[in-house]
Amino acid sequence: MEIIRITKDHFPEIAEIYRQGLETGHATFETTVPTWEDWDKGKLKHSRLVAILDKMVVGWAALSAVSDRCVYGGVAEVSIYISNNYKGKGIGKNLMQKLIEESESNSIWTLQSGMFPENEATVALHQSSGFRMIGYREKIGKLRDIWRDTVIMERRRSKTTGIN
Repeated sequence: MEIIRITKDHFPEIAEIYRQGLETGHATFETTVPTWEDWDKGKLKHSRLVAILDKMVVGWAALSAVSDRCVYGGVAEVSIYISNNYKGKGIGKNLMQKLIEESESNSIWTLQSGMFPENEATVALHQSSGFRMIGYREKIGKLRDIWRDTVIMERRRSKTTGIN
């Protein structure tokens, strides 16, 4: 497996993997796949990665800013998605480790992620990558007319930037 930076050419496969996540009902509050332009605008320009196996994109990870305020410049939100056909094969772990390295080399000292508690694999991936649960948001939003809870996880253990 190779982990490389995302280019626009990867987007059709990224969009398909995202669509698979939407179908589960446990990946995001979003209900439609964004265009490349919207996806590109919503993600930081650094720390955008795809996992390539057998010349196919099998997973992706990227960071989003949590705020426009400069005080939060070193804080980013994680998005990580794995193709249904490649879950449980260590791809998420490898992507997350590389994403952490990339984030730190770009002065990100805190990574956070919000997820549905039913998404047990994502919760476990974050825990195994040094994230800790810092909050629970009860009925924070509706998805398909059903109020959903989320958990908030955070990783603040950068050895290279920010607070150590």
